[in-house]
Amino acid sequence: MNSKSLLKSLYLIYKFSIRRLRTSYASYGRTQKHPPPEKLSGKTIVCDMEGGLLRTSSTFPYFMLVALEAGGLLRGLLLLILCPLISCLSHEVGLRVMVMVCFLGLRKDKFRVGRAVLPKFFLEEVGLEGFEVVRRGGRRVCVSSMPTVMVEGFLQGYLDVEVVLGRELKVFGGYYTGLMVEEEEEETKASLALEELLGDEKVGKGGAVGFGSYPTSLRKQHLFSHCEEVYSVSEAEKRRWHPLPSSKYPKPLVFHDGRIAFRPTPLAALCMFVWLPLGFLLASARALGFILLPYVLSIPLLALLGMRSRVVTSSPPPRKEEEEEEEEEGRSSRLYITNHRTLLDPLVIAAALRRNVTATTYSVSRISEWISPIRTVRLTRNREEDKRRMKQLLEEGELVVVCPEGTTCREPYLLRFSPLFTEVSREVTPVASETSVTMFYGTSTNKLKFLDPLFFLMNPFPCYEVEFMGRVPTGSIAGEVCSSYQMANHLQGEIGRLLGFHCTSLTRKDKYLMLAGTAGVVDADDKGR
Repeated sequence: MNSKSLLKSLYLIYKFSIRRLRTSYASYGRTQKHPPPEKLSGKTIVCDMEGGLLRTSSTFPYFMLVALEAGGLLRGLLLLILCPLISCLSHEVGLRVMVMVCFLGLRKDKFRVGRAVLPKFFLEEVGLEGFEVVRRGGRRVCVSSMPTVMVEGFLQGYLDVEVVLGRELKVFGGYYTGLMVEEEEEETKASLALEELLGDEKVGKGGAVGFGSYPTSLRKQHLFSHCEEVYSVSEAEKRRWHPLPSSKYPKPLVFHDGRIAFRPTPLAALCMFVWLPLGFLLASARALGFILLPYVLSIPLLALLGMRSRVVTSSPPPRKEEEEEEEEEGRSSRLYITNHRTLLDPLVIAAALRRNVTATTYSVSRISEWISPIRTVRLTRNREEDKRRMKQLLEEGELVVVCPEGTTCREPYLLRFSPLFTEVSREVTPVASETSVTMFYGTSTNKLKFLDPLFFLMNPFPCYEVEFMGRVPTGSIAGEVCSSYQMANHLQGEIGRLLGFHCTSLTRKDKYLMLAGTAGVVDADDKGR
């Protein structure tokens, strides 16, 4: 009898607590889903990142990216195996399990996934409606249940958020222990930080406005209690949000790193691990076919193996008779310049021409040079020496391919063109290159860059498109004499117009400073382009 009374009492307490919690949350404005614009002007916005900014509240894909990119395939596989268990645990316990699997043993000073990899995937999941709410505020404060090192680079670097309140990780000897600071301690520190930030913006004095979702943001009550009003949306409504168009990004996404090209949900990650063995065999067959067979056989074979290619010629490639005539006249050499998408750019151009070319490269790994089916000539980044080497190749009658950007760029942007190519040849043939992948990127900034072509070829249906433009004299534009810099900018603009890409003044140094924390000068024996 006593046990029944005790159970009944506990049940009543439970119902009362749940009712109070729901009532408390509703009192912060749950009846209004989106704050009216006039309520936000000049006010501090306290936004729950998972609840009020992203279209889905699941954090698993982002932890999987950390596991794969920072820890490797085995760590990612372990996280995938634990996924069913994590889904059965409470939010806090599941979060701690994912943090332990993903961060245990990682060096703190080498962790760059939060700044170099995750921003792209966060931006693709930002809801336009949630972004508009955050954008209209004065000061922006974002709260997240994910570790600060995962979200800070995205929120501050791309959304101009002033304050990021995430979970803190414990560190020992410069390595992450896989443990988080206790939740109660985190809540106290975050509440004090928010209270200090708000200052006079207290309830009743035109205070801050909170924005999140129900029930995800219930876990942030200790922070929303500092807001005068809290608005929330349901998970069902969030699923109807529109993705944030890239044209509305506060800061353009020009550079990002990592091998994974898709959002690794549990199902997508499972498909990737199932595909890996077959993908490796397929990539090996594609590579061997291209290396060992003549172009007349390798190109149809690659098509049968799923590699798609498209060649467009604004000006047709020279016929054999024209080439023989040019050779007799002593001007058989040609200089092709192309925007740089992957290490395979010169190979694709050679296949389109059905002739071997010579590729000029910067610090490509020795392994890449050994297995390359075409000749490669290493440049030194010394302007005079590089000019001498390129002139020598042209004097020898070689077909030379140059990538004036000096490094690859995945997004629809062109980096600044080096004007060196305009100083070594009277004519150049611009080539516009574009690639598309669905599973793995074929570029990276890590030490295993010699694997870049392998990862590109491991995609189920990798695609390459090249378009040959007409020959262009390097000394004049529309009949008017121009400098080498003007010609480089002109050709950058022409290729950008053809591809629909944006032209920038960014360089290799900018890319490596952002993604790898270096100036882009690497040891050729250790790293590739």
